Amino acid sequence: MSAFIVTFAVILTVIAVMAIGVIFGRRPIAGSCGGLARLGLECDCDKPCPKKLARLQAEKTRIESQTPATPEKAEPRPVQAPTDE
Repeated sequence: MSAFIVTFAVILTVIAVMAIGVIFGRRPIAGSCGGLARLGLECDCDKPCPKKLARLQAEKTRIESQTPATPEKAEPRPVQAPTDE
């Protein structure tokens, strides 16, 4: 039972230290592996953060600046009538 209490106290201490670090650092805890973006998922927030807004605006500008590719005009091939052999 004492091992459980010691383990619980250590975990609570680590969580408290992390919370204090976040409070004084003013940065939220973030994953180092890319989070949802690495999985190919997009956040569907009602109010996206400024970074997300900047990315959306940049992508919109990039898409608008692209000119649509014109397909090459190929010569029509003559249609051959089926032959009965």
